Amino acid sequence: MSRPGVLPCDACLRRTWLVSALTAHIARLGGRSDDQRTLFALGDGELIGALTAPGTRRLRVREGYESFHAAAARGRCRSAGLMALCRHDARYPHPLRDMPDAPAVLHVAGELPALDPDAAPAVAIVGARRASAYGLEVARGLGRGLAAAGLTVVSGMALGIDAAAHEGALEADGSTVAVLAGAAEIPYPASKRALHGRIVRKGAVVSELPPAFRARRWCFPARNRVIAGLARLTIVVEAAERSGALITSKVAGDLGRDVGAVPGRVTSPLAAGTNALINDGAALIAGAQNALDLACGVGMRVAEAAGGSSLEPRVRRVL
Repeated sequence: MSRPGVLPCDACLRRTWLVSALTAHIARLGGRSDDQRTLFALGDGELIGALTAPGTRRLRVREGYESFHAAAARGRCRSAGLMALCRHDARYPHPLRDMPDAPAVLHVAGELPALDPDAAPAVAIVGARRASAYGLEVARGLGRGLAAAGLTVVSGMALGIDAAAHEGALEADGSTVAVLAGAAEIPYPASKRALHGRIVRKGAVVSELPPAFRARRWCFPARNRVIAGLARLTIVVEAAERSGALITSKVAGDLGRDVGAVPGRVTSPLAAGTNALINDGAALIAGAQNALDLACGVGMRVAEAAGGSSLEPRVRRVL
């Protein structure tokens, strides 16, 4: 049952603490997204039992769980400048409610309206960190075109495609949401500190993990499921065969959401993942208009502010 905007409930804050406390145990899964999703759908007691062996370690986790102080957790959120939305809060993004492994709490730096899918549909744009100039240009153009049309651009603020998509949305003076693998108040990567600040001012930076939590390897596939969960359409721009961006597209497909991909050269390793997605049935995305047709229905047009297309003339010629 959802509640109007209130403080996050004790149970959801305790769940968030539990996930962070079990980080070493989750790391042993080796980043396997399907295994993570199965675990995150478990109840608290089941999760402790699944990840810890009987004995001292399990006892310590249970003791920490039982002695958890929700008021102190709320205080840490306030000190970090974060709002915390638990899944019982009416402001919690309803697209995430489709997920059995939805985050118990979203920690938010920035503006809550950016997370409201009724105010602006969300489209995720993800892809390679070591992207080509072509991929960066396409991602930036898509972000700009979709934001200019009034959509919210969701990504992970990673180097490469993610950052380019956020930059494009900000260029259009539009809304963008960054989902981080660590605490929302800590820019990651550190080189994107300035971008983090701009997103906080214009959109929102969110994380399911508590304040001060530093990202571990397992956090990135976990973060990718949140990106997919927030968006009605996920677009992959450049991805190798084993790219983490393909985790995001798989989660989107599992949720029954639309998936699109930007085609690339058949000789480029960076296009292997995206071309395979298209071959498997993902929508071919050649510009913002394709994405708008998928996300909002045929007929909505790219705003004039985007120049009639999300792609620069040189990129349009390539496509």
